[in-house]
Amino acid sequence: MVEQLLDALLMSSGWELIALVLALAYLLLAAHQRQWCWLAAAISCSIYAVIFWQARLYMESVLQVIYIAMAGYGWWQWHQANISEEQPELRFSWRWHLLQWAWLVPLAVSIALSLQHFTDADAVWLDTFTTVFSLLATWLIAQKAFETWWYWLVIDSVYVYLYWSKGFVATALLFVLYVVLVVYAMYRWKSDQQAELVTNH
Repeated sequence: MVEQLLDALLMSSGWELIALVLALAYLLLAAHQRQWCWLAAAISCSIYAVIFWQARLYMESVLQVIYIAMAGYGWWQWHQANISEEQPELRFSWRWHLLQWAWLVPLAVSIALSLQHFTDADAVWLDTFTTVFSLLATWLIAQKAFETWWYWLVIDSVYVYLYWSKGFVATALLFVLYVVLVVYAMYRWKSDQQAELVTNH
């Protein structure tokens, strides 16, 4: 099994491996609240946008383009907030999240049905729902809202299956690491928040 994984990893394209390393750097930097995470994200997403389009994962490709714009917004937002001083905290209520789901779910269904009928897109439903909710999670991380990590925990787990089924073994393995790193990021953000509370008192 290990040998098969290594063989599949070696067969991954050079561009996919570069995007993988940069994506991993993004999450590690984000876990430590470093502004440079957004630059790593922008470059990684530029590469993935092309790769996913060629694989007919159109929504994933569009998502990467939006991520590039979100990376610019995240860079600006974190710079304005002075992340070395402002620590993440839970900002949005369950009611707020339910309101977001109330319009995001119908939006995802509409997009999935359209793609199913008018394009040759593959894995339409998983592709669309992960795309739509990834945008919400990305916006939340730009706001430095802690609950973003709960979204990513679910989304990244789904991505492991999606990318593995499409033959992107390196990227699927990346998302296995992402799941682990999301847990680490939750720990880091909570620790930073508690340290800030102690300092302020």
